[in-house]
Amino acid sequence: MEFSLKHKVELLKKYILKRILIAIFTLLAITLILFILLQLMPGSPFNDEKLSEDQKAVLYQKYGLDQPIIVQFGKYVLNICRGDFGVSYKISKNTPISRLISLRLPISIKIGFQAVLLGAVIGLILGIIAAIWHNTIIDTVATIISVLGVSIPSYVFALALSYQFGFKLRLFPMLFTNTQPFVSTVLPSISLCMFTLASIARFTRTEMLESLSSDYMLLAESKGIFGFRLIYRHALRNTLIPIITVLAPLIVDLMTGSLVVEKIFSIPGVGSLLVTAIQSNDYNVVIALSFIYSAMYIGIMLAVDILYGVIDPRIRLSSEGDK
Repeated sequence: MEFSLKHKVELLKKYILKRILIAIFTLLAITLILFILLQLMPGSPFNDEKLSEDQKAVLYQKYGLDQPIIVQFGKYVLNICRGDFGVSYKISKNTPISRLISLRLPISIKIGFQAVLLGAVIGLILGIIAAIWHNTIIDTVATIISVLGVSIPSYVFALALSYQFGFKLRLFPMLFTNTQPFVSTVLPSISLCMFTLASIARFTRTEMLESLSSDYMLLAESKGIFGFRLIYRHALRNTLIPIITVLAPLIVDLMTGSLVVEKIFSIPGVGSLLVTAIQSNDYNVVIALSFIYSAMYIGIMLAVDILYGVIDPRIRLSSEGDK
């Protein structure tokens, strides 16, 4: 069926609007579930034995914790729309949570972004090389690197890199320091990128092998297309969409920080803040960080979903056909 340009634009707009509405309702549902689960947790933010029941009641009234969950949830959503996540109850009493997060989140995002970029680029190159030289020593080495990257936890790489390049060779600082903000993130970024590198390399190799053996590659070769042009214009372009699917959730995992790696390098990121908030029942901090994690994850998956609809019109057309 032939579609005019105007009709295609309308389908794309409906597709994007539908995905945005689904993302908003999903985020609201996650936030509501968090509210309910935190209410079911044992203890409260005011577990101090020195506080009497009357004093606790006053604190509950002050912070609105004595109100029904649905009322607390409604007020919280309205405050979020204004950029207000409330205040901390215990970690840093009465300190705005936005201030606590603003000091830590950029560090975690910076390290995560570097890890994603490094892992994706090297993994993509490694997978392409392994596919081109399939069943050779190069392919074997690439496969071994991929298996090790997936099998060995990131904290093992962190400890090994810290000992070798931090303690013995003294090329990088062993602990994070604000006086060397970039150099301090090199080893943590390498530690975190290994799983992404291995995952992308394995997936790229598999998809590239399938593309290289397909009929349209034989057709391209029959037209006189060889070498880099053949790999880039035909094999790689058809491999990128499934790779984006694998990479998208890894981006959020890395950009929200790894607790163990942050502990090893003493990085003041959001991972340690979340664990401390859970241990101390600091509800506002837990919900705020969980909301940010969820928003980042849903946002990236939404961007990937929309990108699919832009790249491949069949996706949005099939979506319209399901109605």
